[in-house]
Amino acid sequence: MVRSVLLLVVLTACLVAGLLFYFQWRGGDLTGDGRSLQARDIYLQTYLATNADELDQPAGNGFTPAPFTISPGESADAIAANLAAADLLNNTELFLNYLRYHGLDAQLEAGEYIVDPQQTIPQMAAALTESVVQEETVRFVEGWRVEQMADYLADNPTANIDANQFLAIAQRQAAFDLTPFTFLAELPATATLEGFLFPDTYRVPPEADAVYLVELMLRTFDRRVTAEMRQGFQAQGVTIYQAVTLAAIVEREAVVATERPIIAGVFYNRLAQGIKLEADPTVQYPLGYQPQSDSWWKSPLFLEDLALDSPYNTYVYAGLPPGPIANPSLSSLEAVAFPTPTEFIFFVADCQAAVSGSHAFSVTYEEHLANVQRCR
Repeated sequence: MVRSVLLLVVLTACLVAGLLFYFQWRGGDLTGDGRSLQARDIYLQTYLATNADELDQPAGNGFTPAPFTISPGESADAIAANLAAADLLNNTELFLNYLRYHGLDAQLEAGEYIVDPQQTIPQMAAALTESVVQEETVRFVEGWRVEQMADYLADNPTANIDANQFLAIAQRQAAFDLTPFTFLAELPATATLEGFLFPDTYRVPPEADAVYLVELMLRTFDRRVTAEMRQGFQAQGVTIYQAVTLAAIVEREAVVATERPIIAGVFYNRLAQGIKLEADPTVQYPLGYQPQSDSWWKSPLFLEDLALDSPYNTYVYAGLPPGPIANPSLSSLEAVAFPTPTEFIFFVADCQAAVSGSHAFSVTYEEHLANVQRCR
């Protein structure tokens, strides 16, 4: 009984001392002789020791590095709040207390940063005290196939990104862990990452390599393809893999963005009625690189091309090809998730349209032939 009472007294004393240290720190130097500073340090040391495990964990929940700006004169509290608002930091109190204990709260530098939420708080704090304005840009065009992306990297050396390694990862000829990307769970064992390397403009740090870039592109796909879009795919009766496969065809067929949902609707109608898609890009894809034109997309196509015996050729084989033929834009993915309801079965380039690249759509084959004849 006596031991219990003594233990309770000791715990109470520790609690009171801790609260005293805390309130002295918050209230400033109440004694005028520096004792509040000592109390603050003791409190912070205890606080950080208690949260040591969390200091070794990623500071944020996300996986994708993101640009972050510290404005001149911005306080540590404001910076922490902005980091949290950008989903780069979970525990602002722990971050601020770490800064204060190590005297870094006044050393955060104004500038442009690429902040990785997978960094620990100590790593993030150190990075934000050294203004990092160096970054490099990678720009992938919507509708490119992975070989075109690799060609771009070879022609535009960026950071430590090796074009050959990038292509090997994209074609799944090099080791790369796909387990963090749940949307790839249904990816066939023989399939490449074609279609899932989201085309966008990326800003990467100077030390970025091919693995870093592929991870960034896959994370971007996962973030940009929203839950609503995935529900849209499901409502249309297609999986994510099938949706990306169809979106890649829409991407290569459509020139005018507003026509993409209509073209997606046409393809859904053809699939539902068992009519071959007969999409030129599905012939261009297996034909591959054309040295005469220095292009990955042969144009024009000839009748013998349309007879090419390839599972990708939708003139020969019904249904969707075995996988994506390019990396589609968000617009094409949205078109597949939310197609325009239509009775159209056919479309052809409209040479008389006011908007270049537009198509003429039709319900019957006779109407389609008439549209074809208009441009001959």
